[in-house]
Amino acid sequence: MTKLYKTIGLIGKPHHEGASLTIENLHQYLTSQKYKVLVEHSVAPSLSIENINKHSLTEIGEMADLAIVVGGDGYMLGAARVLSCYDIGVIGVNRGNLGFLTDLSPTDAIEPLEKILQGESRSEQRFIIEAEVYRHGKLKSANSAVNEAVLHAGKVANMIEFEVYIDGSFMFSQRSDGLIISTPTGSTAYSMSAGGPILTPNLNALSLVPMFPHTLTSRPIVVDGNSEIKLVLANENYENLQVSCDGHVILAVMPGDEVIIRKSENAIRLIHPLDHDYFNVLRSKLSWGNKLY
Repeated sequence: MTKLYKTIGLIGKPHHEGASLTIENLHQYLTSQKYKVLVEHSVAPSLSIENINKHSLTEIGEMADLAIVVGGDGYMLGAARVLSCYDIGVIGVNRGNLGFLTDLSPTDAIEPLEKILQGESRSEQRFIIEAEVYRHGKLKSANSAVNEAVLHAGKVANMIEFEVYIDGSFMFSQRSDGLIISTPTGSTAYSMSAGGPILTPNLNALSLVPMFPHTLTSRPIVVDGNSEIKLVLANENYENLQVSCDGHVILAVMPGDEVIIRKSENAIRLIHPLDHDYFNVLRSKLSWGNKLY
């Protein structure tokens, strides 16, 4: 039978005992099934595997048909931002806490993985966003985010002033600790902690969630996913401002700068088991009540 996937990349959190053990087990299974296995080079030194086939994350994106990421959602986010540039499916094995993006259990990953490799799976596209910082009309820095882009001060509890425009139309001005612009994927992350709405992954939408606004009337709002969101920083702000992408990448922002946030041309292709149910994930991770009848 022709294999649906021929080359598989293994990516995991370096120097994490649980992740290393899971990757070793996956490597043994996949090689026994005659798959070509590529291991991300940063995790390779942590593994007890002979003749390991080491490659960079970008090389795995270019060469592999499928990537298996072992770790928590945070590590999954970092890998996904890079892999979104390539036509590759991504599966997550949870070695973190909540694990909204990592479907497979590390203690029982082989059986569902075997079914996925046989084609018993479903594919889901998740869009990501790009954040660009402009100063005097010139692009100064940019990066992408799977979950959210957050405008905030460099110091805790330091209020900033800014204006928000949607597709060129003025929306509001605000004095607050910042603003969270979240994708549906990120709606169960930082945005939810700040009181934002949960968006189902299939929605083409972005949520804007103010962080401790200096007014009682400021509320989260959901806009079309194709919107261009522009943040204009007031000149009266302190100099130490930032835009964080997924909490990993920090873009420096100065008073008077403009921040443009829009949907990226790239997307993540997540591969799920056939029995994957988003609402079951919410019930499980958020401890929602079960059915009464």
